Amino acid sequence: MEVTTSSGLPQLNAPAPAFDALTTHGRKTLEDYRGKWLILFSHPADFTPVCTTEFIGFQERKAQFDAMNCELLGLSIDSHHSHNAWTLNIKEKFGVEIEFPIIADLDMKVAQAYGMVHPGAADTSAVRATFMIDPQGVLRAMVYYPMSNGRQIDEFVRLVHAMQTSDANACATPENWRDGEKVIVPPPATIQQARERLASDEYECVDFYFCKKSL
Repeated sequence: MEVTTSSGLPQLNAPAPAFDALTTHGRKTLEDYRGKWLILFSHPADFTPVCTTEFIGFQERKAQFDAMNCELLGLSIDSHHSHNAWTLNIKEKFGVEIEFPIIADLDMKVAQAYGMVHPGAADTSAVRATFMIDPQGVLRAMVYYPMSNGRQIDEFVRLVHAMQTSDANACATPENWRDGEKVIVPPPATIQQARERLASDEYECVDFYFCKKSL
């Protein structure tokens, strides 16, 4: 397994650490996902209840991620034999086919490169970390959860869509933004722009620096 890493945790808006790793779907590299969004997420261990619910949750929303050109890639510090057995078990016991690959990170290189191993939580397990990487290979968001609590997968669907909307429209999105709601536009650069914006019917302004509009 080959991984390109730098000191410290990965940084937002910087290139995501490259990897070349064995998965349940064969070898995968970060470059394989060029041109697509990628959600890379780690879990503490196979055959554990919370992780099982999370994998089912990701799979149940896979069609939504697919529609956003977003791939899923799991990871834990287990062998690919364990991953294969666990996915077959999920199919047998829960009736859910896990269709996305899982990295077998036995040497912990990917987990360490992405800051997935936190000694205060567990020395030999990856915490519940989630990384969102854009089509250019840039790390755009990362979220960490405690070992004891599962993730909210719908939030990742929402966040990927929000980031794609911001990229396409040079805008920001407010708290809990959903598709179809108004977006926040950047503050005006000049006094004249501020006056024009406040006088325009295109914007919903509370003040010159806080304006929304429909897309």
